[in-house]
Amino acid sequence: MTKRQLFGTDGIRGRANVYPMTCEVAMNLGRAVTYHFQLQHKKDRRPLIILGKDTRLSCYMLELAFSAGVCAQGGKVILTGPLPTPGIAFATRSMRANAGVMISASHNKYSDNGIKIFDESGSKLPDEVELELEKLVLDPNKIPHREGRWLGNARRLDEVLGRYIVHVKSHFEREFDLSGMRVILDCANGAGYKVAPMIFEELGAEVFCNGVQPTGQNINLDCGSMFPHLTSEDVVKYKADIGIALDGDADRVILVNNKGGVINGDRLIGLFAKMMLDRGEISKGDEIVGTVMSNLGLENFIKSLGLKFYRSKVGDRYISRRMKESGSKLGGEPSGHIILGQYHGATGDGILAALKAIECMKYYDQTIKQLVKSIKIYPQIINNINVKTKTPLEQNGTIQSAIKDAENTLGEKGRVLLRYSGTESLLRVMVEGEHNNSVKKVCETLSEVVRTELN
Repeated sequence: MTKRQLFGTDGIRGRANVYPMTCEVAMNLGRAVTYHFQLQHKKDRRPLIILGKDTRLSCYMLELAFSAGVCAQGGKVILTGPLPTPGIAFATRSMRANAGVMISASHNKYSDNGIKIFDESGSKLPDEVELELEKLVLDPNKIPHREGRWLGNARRLDEVLGRYIVHVKSHFEREFDLSGMRVILDCANGAGYKVAPMIFEELGAEVFCNGVQPTGQNINLDCGSMFPHLTSEDVVKYKADIGIALDGDADRVILVNNKGGVINGDRLIGLFAKMMLDRGEISKGDEIVGTVMSNLGLENFIKSLGLKFYRSKVGDRYISRRMKESGSKLGGEPSGHIILGQYHGATGDGILAALKAIECMKYYDQTIKQLVKSIKIYPQIINNINVKTKTPLEQNGTIQSAIKDAENTLGEKGRVLLRYSGTESLLRVMVEGEHNNSVKKVCETLSEVVRTELN
């Protein structure tokens, strides 16, 4: 396949108002998306696009630019305002729109931004469709010009927020509620700052909120899933039952137990797999989908339950694609992207995952700390190495030799993975194994080789 120039692991992402995250690209992308989905359906129908955003300052300009592109190409666009990414995927499906678009850079700092695109089913676009959109964006003359009565329109629909709240709450079993629970909730000053507190409060919890005062410049700033220690401190301080830390677009979550211990996505996947198996929602031999970054301890736990474990490429769209192919109902990443296929289609949802974790607590009548205790996670270290160029690693003999040495040192109870970031000039060096000291030593040695060879 031709190398993509704009799209990365999760849509288009970069520094706001710097190519490719400019108004010009956003407008051309709006035209390209509208034209593409118009061709996929009736040519005389005006494509309907749901357009959401998080709380970044740059969302205003990109939202209007993309919307202008849709209108210029004869489409109809509904602006939702700040709404979690899974909320956009849900609205796209429920409103029978042709596509959904989320303007967000997820967990990145406010000076970055990004654009994610969903098809009518609420799934991320496959690589080949993104490549076609790229061609149109890079050469907008390929898109037919429209004018007069063929131009489109835009409107804002605030009620989408309420629809999403009802949707998420409907998937929390009616036999349970959150009465008597004390919850620490950190919304990262992002897209979930309105809906998340309302959901947990309406279900009966006593909620202490952080990260619910967005300024346009404080999204993910020392808060949210990237900084769970703040939630840990408040859980201990207020003697809460659980802590919930979302990221900037609320499609991922990191939990904190009642003693302040951090629980990542791998342990949540293991917990959900066990509850789904015990409830009869899945059967032995069914597949759970992780990624190449998933911990070896999770894989071992999943297999101990009599389930299969599959590792996809990094990125929730690759996870959801594999889930669709294999019929899997559960997948996710260590970062806290959890896809609960039977409830929420093909998209990770941090709020829903947190609710399901609480449902596990209710179902087993145990604390979250007790529930994840049996899911042994191997020590894992990830070093992010700044690189000047993303040279193919298989072409570097020195790095390949260092990888083999590392694998020999760790043996069968360890793993080594090197992969470039899809959105930043970074190489991620991941090492995991049974013993922390050996993992640390191997990772330091391998990281030093990478720095020397790639800079």
